[in-house]
Order: sequence, then C-alpha cells, then structure tokens
Amino acid sequence: MTDDTADPTATTARVDVLVVGAGPCGLALGIDLARRGVDALVVEKADGLFPGSRGKGIQPRTMEVFDDLGVLAGIRAAGGPYPVSMIWRDGVRVGEHSMFDPAEPTEDAPYNEPWMVPQWRTQEVLHARLTELGGRVAFGREVIGLDQDDDATATGGGDGGGDGGRVTVRFASGGDVRARHVVAADGGRSTVRRLLGIGMTGETVDPRPTLVADVRVTGLDRDNWHVFPPREGDDEGGFLALCPLAGTEDFQLAAQFPEHTPPEGVDLSLDGIRKLVAARTHLAPEDVTEVRWASDFRPRAALADRFRSGRVLLAGDAAHVHSPAGGQGLNTSVQDAYNLGWKLGAVLSGAADPALLDTYEAERLPNAAAMLGLSTSVHRGETRRGDATRQLNLAYPDSPLTEETRPDPGPVRAGDRAPDGTVDGVRLFDAFRGPHWTLLTVDPATPHPTYGAGVYLVRPDGYVGWAGASEEGVRAYAERVGARDVRRVG
Repeated sequence: MTDDTADPTATTARVDVLVVGAGPCGLALGIDLARRGVDALVVEKADGLFPGSRGKGIQPRTMEVFDDLGVLAGIRAAGGPYPVSMIWRDGVRVGEHSMFDPAEPTEDAPYNEPWMVPQWRTQEVLHARLTELGGRVAFGREVIGLDQDDDATATGGGDGGGDGGRVTVRFASGGDVRARHVVAADGGRSTVRRLLGIGMTGETVDPRPTLVADVRVTGLDRDNWHVFPPREGDDEGGFLALCPLAGTEDFQLAAQFPEHTPPEGVDLSLDGIRKLVAARTHLAPEDVTEVRWASDFRPRAALADRFRSGRVLLAGDAAHVHSPAGGQGLNTSVQDAYNLGWKLGAVLSGAADPALLDTYEAERLPNAAAMLGLSTSVHRGETRRGDATRQLNLAYPDSPLTEETRPDPGPVRAGDRAPDGTVDGVRLFDAFRGPHWTLLTVDPATPHPTYGAGVYLVRPDGYVGWAGASEEGVRAYAERVGARDVRRVG
C-alpha cells in the first residue's frame, strides 16, 4: 500500500474500491473486500456511525451472511429474539399478538426467526470486524463531486497502463480519492446517485408521517412489544408502539400521525415525545426519562432506474428505499454487498472478465423490486411476516451466472440458495464459510435429504452457480466466472 492510500486526507489517495457510506451495506461490503485482500476505503459523511435503532430486524438469510462474514457471534450477543406484542386499551392489557409466523430451525435452515439488533449495534459489530481485518473507515468525508475518466465507463478493470480507468471523488474537506470502482452505499438521498443522474421510480406507501425514536421509559415491562391502538373515535390520533430493544435499556418508539400533519407537527424533542406518549398511552409524561435518538419520515418505496454507471455501482438504500415494515431494507442492502463483494474481488484480481460486474444489476435489481413489493404489502397488512420475509427462498434462476445442466434437476437447482446440512461428516455452512467457491458432490447411491444427488458449484455468496449430474462442464464454467479458489466437499 502506498503512502497516499494510507492517509485518506492526502492530496490524492488511490484505492481499488471506494465505498461511500458506512451503514450496514457499506460496512458489510468493506468486510467482504478486506477478507479478499482488496485495497478498499469506506468513507462516511457523518463524524461517526449512525446512532439510532432504525433497522432492527436481522432476517434468517442475513444471519447466514453474517455467519460467513465472521460476525454472527457478535450479532447474537448484541441482540435477542422479538417479544410477543401486547395490546393495550385504556391502561388495560387486552390481548397478545404475534407479528411473525412461527418457524422451527431445521438442518438446512438453522436460523429460523428474525433476530432483533438495534441498527447502531449492528454497525458497531460490523465496524469492529472490518477493523480486525485491516479495513478502514474515514469519517467526516462528504462527497461533493465525482468524475469518471474517459475510459471509466468501459467494463475493463485494468488501469490502462497508467492511472486511467478510474473514478475521481471529491470531498468537502480532505483530498480527492481515485478508485478503480466506487460503490454508492450512501442511503436513500444518495449524493453519488444524484451526481450520476440516475433517477428513482417509486410511490408513497403511506402518506401519514411516522415518528421513530429510541427512548428510556419506566413503567413498562421488557417482555412485550407494547402496542397502543388509536382510541375509538379518535380520528386525529394514531397508533403508538414501544418495543424493548434487545441488548439495551432502550425502547424503540414508533408513532403515526394524521396525513395532514405539517412537518412542524411532529415534535422530536423530549417534551414533545413526552406529550405524545401521555396522550396515547396510560403512561405519565415523566415516565419518558430520555430521548436518545429521534427521526420522522413518510414511508415510501422507490427503486433506482439502474444499479450501475460505468465504474460506479449503487447498493443498499441508494438503490432501493423500503417501508420499514417487514424488516426488508437493511437485509436487502447487506445482501447487495454480499453479491457484489466477490464479483469486485474476482475482477480486480484478474480472475474474471470485467463483464462479471454486469451480473450485479441483473441479479440484484429484480430482487430489490420483489422485496420492495413485499415490504409494501406487509406495511398495508396484505402479507404476514413469514416465509417470504425471512428471505431464505430468494434465488437467481434467470441470472446469466446460473447454469443447470441436469435434464431432471433435484430439489436444489442452480440459482438456488445453497442450504446447510451435513455431507460426509462435514457441516456445509462450515465448508462454505470464507471467500472461496465450493464444489459439492452428492453420490446418487446415497442422495442427500435436502440436495438429492448431483454436483454443485456453490458461489462465494452461498448460491448454486452450476449444477450437473457429473463434473463434466464445471471447469469451463469456473473459468468463465473466475472461480480459481475452489474447495471440495463430498
């Protein structure tokens, strides 16, 4: 590493990948790149990590991702299961309500239920892992400009023999950064997306303003998610809920306001939140002892028109904005990073043709569109939180990277998530863990209860890329996708 890359405020630093935004998406991508030895820098406009609980639900598929990235133990220690909802009316408990369809862990899906971790804690765990791997985050770095070299819109990954084929990013303070690729993970109001001129198409999911805050409250147990529906005949009010945040002393407060409420009508101050809680619950104003973070928004769903412009790629909320209902936004964002990390690594190392990066949009844009529809459906009460929201059934059957060569495929096909299980005494998630590919062979004489029989080349992000009855054809596929580091199981 040269001196100018070691100091992100140098006149002009050079890196292979610049990740803009240190949210869950940017940090997860930083981890994946760091473990591949990619010279990457994460920059963040704010002076520190995000302080609120906003995205608190970690779905089972994301738990699998975190297992692979080496943060699962930290995530488990930082959170806990979701409590059962308790419905209150006029200061009396009137019944319980389960927000999630139950699911038992199985051998192929060991993480069965969403895990609650306040977003700020998730980011702390991810940041610690990134630092452990030698990765870097530069805070207080606000992007104000971006230029791609003339050949930077080409798919080529090399430097053209010099410093060409790079993207120059300018900041409000500190020197420029020149990167071979830039990933915009800077949120729903993405500066990078705006600088690229990429539009977003979307809709307002709910015109009613919503307040979310992390508060300290006395007078409520921490065994339930406390829900206070609107009082009968109260057309001006709305629901209020107080959810104990696992692993903390805080509650996440969520409250809705009438559609016509002006921006100044949502008071985020301690006094305003105390009045709100007293008006909608049996608690007294002084029972709210502290407001640690607060925000308001109108739920919307929006999808970027494209996920790539030359050497710049969009990920996370910069590419798709969700209603918080169903807990899909953070999880979809982390999986964007997981999909992109191995592809950037393969292209930058020369193992794969730069065209591999085209598959990022081909796979993730349709996936994000589906998750946006699901989030909106959950928000409107049309879909319960169950199999779909766990994200274990997501697949890439139509991806250009998917090759199913068997005339009669078994239960697991190319494009599917590769389930957990045991083959020849080896736990598959243990075998998959790491930045490598895995060639899994299941003998037809002893078919696996989940996989059946066949040969499966499992991608670094845990999806089956190629499947066949034998290894015939797998070598050509591996060369096409840059699968140089392949471990065998079975």
